[in-house]
Amino acid sequence: IFWNYYAAVPGELLEAARIDGAGILGIYRYIILPISMPGFVVVTIWQFTSIWNEFLFAVTITSSPVKRPLMVAVYNLQGSQITEWNIQMAGALLAALPTLLVYLALGRYFLRGLLAGSVKG
Repeated sequence: IFWNYYAAVPGELLEAARIDGAGILGIYRYIILPISMPGFVVVTIWQFTSIWNEFLFAVTITSSPVKRPLMVAVYNLQGSQITEWNIQMAGALLAALPTLLVYLALGRYFLRGLLAGSVKG
């Protein structure tokens, strides 16, 4: 993701910043970082979704039910003899709600971040 951003920054822009007296940190802070914000949003959304939906690691490594993530609790809603689908669907909906809110809050940057640097010209 970030490679596309940094490759798409015109060299003339960085050269103009150097001529204006900006150092490496100034160029990064005032030019590269603002351009990279959609990329940071995409990485944040992907990481949040990946961590929120973690299941296998939590089941195999954690020993205490208190430390397990929400997806393990949704799995544990399943009974041994009968499955109550309405309770499982309610749990899945509640588990998906925070991820949905993150996508809604940061969604306008998501597509922009995915497509940045993919088209030339």
